[in-house]
Amino acid sequence: MPERGTAERRASPRAPIELRVEYRRVNAFFADYAKNIGRGGIFVRTERPLEVGTEFRFELHVPAFDGPLALRGRVQWVVHSESASEGQEPGMEIAFLYESEAERQRVARRVERLLVEQLGAGAFEKLLGRKPTF
Repeated sequence: MPERGTAERRASPRAPIELRVEYRRVNAFFADYAKNIGRGGIFVRTERPLEVGTEFRFELHVPAFDGPLALRGRVQWVVHSESASEGQEPGMEIAFLYESEAERQRVARRVERLLVEQLGAGAFEKLLGRKPTF
């Protein structure tokens, strides 16, 4: 895939955030940190990205929530440490996958709530160009 700017690869705006992400890979357990999040997915900082196209389940640990947010995702693109440009971190872009429209809406509301709690309503509106829907 040709190199493009990070913003060009995303379907929705992102907000910076640091949340623990846990997932399994061939009988091994990994814990990395999300660098940013939006309605459609997250970027996870890691030196060990999964292959593009890999679908997997993961947990997003949000301190404000009662428990981890269990999600399913697909690796959209990766940045390997040896190919990262200056100011770019190694990791993988994960697009959220949903079983149903109801699940997509539920996750979107929780992500919106998280963004408002972390950034404030004004920054949320500037980033997404609208008021929160929850």
